Amino acid sequence: MRLHQILRNAANFRAVFDFGDREVAHWFPRHMAKGLKQMKASVKNVDCILEIHDARIPFSGRNPLFQDSLDVRPHLLVLNKMDLADLSAKHMILKQLERHGVKKVLFTDCLRQRDDNVKKLVPMVTELIESQPRFHREENTNFCLMVIGVPNVGKSSLINALRRTNLKKGRGSKVGGEPGITKAVLTRIQVCERPIIHLLDTPGVLPPKIQSLETGMKLALCGTILDHLVGEDIMADYLLFSLNRLEKYSYVERYDLSEPSDDIQQVLKRIAVKLGKTQRVKAITGVGNITLTVPNYTAAAYDFIRAFRKGELGRVMLD
Repeated sequence: MRLHQILRNAANFRAVFDFGDREVAHWFPRHMAKGLKQMKASVKNVDCILEIHDARIPFSGRNPLFQDSLDVRPHLLVLNKMDLADLSAKHMILKQLERHGVKKVLFTDCLRQRDDNVKKLVPMVTELIESQPRFHREENTNFCLMVIGVPNVGKSSLINALRRTNLKKGRGSKVGGEPGITKAVLTRIQVCERPIIHLLDTPGVLPPKIQSLETGMKLALCGTILDHLVGEDIMADYLLFSLNRLEKYSYVERYDLSEPSDDIQQVLKRIAVKLGKTQRVKAITGVGNITLTVPNYTAAAYDFIRAFRKGELGRVMLD
């Protein structure tokens, strides 16, 4: 694809995304409210908070309730799914997080069988805990960590990776591809023998009210909100807007487009044709009812979103 052609198209692309009068649904099921309440009640027995988040949205999706309610212990922010994130501005991300009071950050890819960064977690946590007073837990040589985060950011994957790395054991927590898999509150799981470390696994908790549509859309694209609550159509459109804004044009080659486009209907039509995603619909005409085969835009939007989530459209930083 010629550079001048890309630049010519990009000059006409949207500079601002129009959400219209849409509203991002607030997803705060009962188990989330119950989970946050029990997490607060158990924090006195915890030595360190492990907050897991998606590296593609290091700021947008962090639940302020965690900072307000649970930030009374040493805190380590684990930015997971680093393999999907564009970390070219990693130093700027770390500086901004430090301004927000987060000084200890670890980037991980917990689905890899061997992630060297996962090996760093236990030494980092041990140093954090031993550098601060433990009050009534001083005599206890075992460490207890609480794992928190919004849904579907890899909390269970991290627990399983720690068990693989430190105990040479398998799955200790159920992993799923959609938000809301972990509903049990404060399941206790051992992840290390020396020192003995247990994790309290918790369900993903979203803020009761997502303040901004933009934040909600980023959360949705990263899979922390169920797709149907937002709508695959607007999610696909916002994804296209984001990729163009970031000059990430790999979707053009993946779906055999002739050039980058800012028209989501055009892009989805091309995706549907390439993948053979069609549907039959009835139409009323002057000569009677006929059945037409048309592109399945919903199926195409789903494929577009799924490709982003799997990293097939390149590494992206939405924040």
